[in-house]
Amino acid sequence: MSESASLQPIYVFVLAGFVGVLLIARVPALLHTPLMSATNAISAISLVGSLVVAGSGHGTLASILGFLAVTSATINVVGGFLITDRMLRMFHRSSRPPRAPPAEPKT
Repeated sequence: MSESASLQPIYVFVLAGFVGVLLIARVPALLHTPLMSATNAISAISLVGSLVVAGSGHGTLASILGFLAVTSATINVVGGFLITDRMLRMFHRSSRPPRAPPAEPKT
């Protein structure tokens, strides 16, 4: 394998990182909650895949890497749901009754 072929995955990874940062930075605040929900769904799919790898029985290395993948994906899913819940709580109205408008001065 040539040196340029072995560096190609690194180039793709770095460019994907730059594109991801630019895209996320341009998302309006109103769309962050739906975006986090979609990200949590993708993380849940990776959790299912990592469970399959961990339980596939293809050797000790595959089981260890599968366990690490399950742990990482679980942390990612739980953290994502906690963040989404916190963001949704920001949009709840308070239980206080609305204040009466100020009285107009008598002239």
